[in-house]
Amino acid sequence: MILPLYGYELISDAQGLLVALVLGFGFGWFLERAGFGSARLLTAQFYLYDMSVLKVMFTAIVTAAVGLWAFSAVGWLDLSLAYLTPTSIGAQLFGGLLLGAGFIIGGYCPGTSVTAAATGSGDGFLFLGGFVSGLLLYAVAFSGLELWANANSLGPLTLPQVFGVPYGVLVLALVAMAALMFAGAEWAERRFSGMRPR
Repeated sequence: MILPLYGYELISDAQGLLVALVLGFGFGWFLERAGFGSARLLTAQFYLYDMSVLKVMFTAIVTAAVGLWAFSAVGWLDLSLAYLTPTSIGAQLFGGLLLGAGFIIGGYCPGTSVTAAATGSGDGFLFLGGFVSGLLLYAVAFSGLELWANANSLGPLTLPQVFGVPYGVLVLALVAMAALMFAGAEWAERRFSGMRPR
């Protein structure tokens, strides 16, 4: 086993931050190249005439899941050492709804707002400002929200634990779901192509 690097103390905190910075720039570059610095493209998925976001992000999720499973299966990765955010249904459901509403209204999620701002987009800068302000406000108010945020915490949970199936079975189901989602996305793009702005 050699992964995760932190778990086996193969890199220091400073080296980890450097790796995160390089990966972050790479991720942002790929987002921009995919066109995800454009609020028009990002919101097109809600009108169903351009499902590029779903296709790209689902591809990334499946690739990561298959890669983690494969690395674990060949003994390169100890999944028990990977950090998982504890599951707190109420707080995470509220946060997800808030993020989703912001995405629909503003046209960006946090990562794509950074991408848009990096390309000089005014609305990207505005959205990024709101995102950072929200983070700071939450950090300042966290001491008063901590009990609520951690209420009924279920601890770290994975889907294989929730469904009681081996990791490989879940990955196979995820791949099958992706295939169905891609087929559905292609159908939606054909069906709603007339809604595309001229």
